[in-house]
Amino acid sequence: MTDSVAHIAPETSVLGTAGIGMSVEDAAQHAAEIVKRSGTSFAAGMRILSRERREAMYAIYAFAREVDDVADEGGTYDERMIGLAAWRDEIARCYESTPQTPVGVALVPAIRRFDLDRHEFEMLIEGMVMDVEGPLVAPSHDRLMAYCRRVAGAVGLLSMPVFGAGRGDVEDRFAIALANALQLTNILRDVEEDAEMGRVYLPSELLDECGISTRDPHEIAGHDAVQDVARRLGREARGWFGETQALLTHLNWREVRPALLMMGVYERYLRVMEERDFAMGDPVKLGKAAKLGIALRYLLLPPRRGAVKGS
Repeated sequence: MTDSVAHIAPETSVLGTAGIGMSVEDAAQHAAEIVKRSGTSFAAGMRILSRERREAMYAIYAFAREVDDVADEGGTYDERMIGLAAWRDEIARCYESTPQTPVGVALVPAIRRFDLDRHEFEMLIEGMVMDVEGPLVAPSHDRLMAYCRRVAGAVGLLSMPVFGAGRGDVEDRFAIALANALQLTNILRDVEEDAEMGRVYLPSELLDECGISTRDPHEIAGHDAVQDVARRLGREARGWFGETQALLTHLNWREVRPALLMMGVYERYLRVMEERDFAMGDPVKLGKAAKLGIALRYLLLPPRRGAVKGS
């Protein structure tokens, strides 16, 4: 049995929960293994949750990982689009309690317990479609932010009720602001790696302002002015971290501690890039000790106002 429906036509997918011979407990373990194999920086934030909340986050992350793998590694254009359509159908089945994949089986209890919004799963798939239809190369700023809303904002909005923070105007704005901060930081970390995949998420407006007219990914990544583009996008990412911090004052920080762990790690990535003046080269990484220090800080103490500006 494959972990993904990328190579399975929707009409021949394995049959419902009983048909795939997998209990909810086994499906939860399957999702946990996907998280473990991914090596994601978000795992530490998930591990501090209660079992039900942790399993729900693992299921959400596993779904995100699966559709991302379809977009990146699912074969030809047609095969990838079929794979994403199959996952869209699987989400529909999850809301009917008739999933046909292990990750779908893991998602059903999460959807029920935390009243997860189906639209956000569909938004995430739309973000993967943007990657397949692209690849994105120097999108407009508006298109970049639409992409961030789908691939990062959707996960943030799904996560908030699982964390225990619920949904509301402030909660939603917090989730979107943090998602934008994390996604832009990730884009800045991966400029050269993305270029190798034929993608450049740096917005066209900034490229033009800095005198980069080429739209060849490798030429953009190697251009003398790309550092200036990164500086400018870095200031935007810093602004989103600041907005996240401001919105946090209206929330119970204990309810969003998993999000704060993620914020702490990615803010540190951004700070290291700022200290390097956004020079291209070796990707920014943090050792286990640094990540542990960030985790302890947000587990034990409320974040200090203005902390994201660098301490």
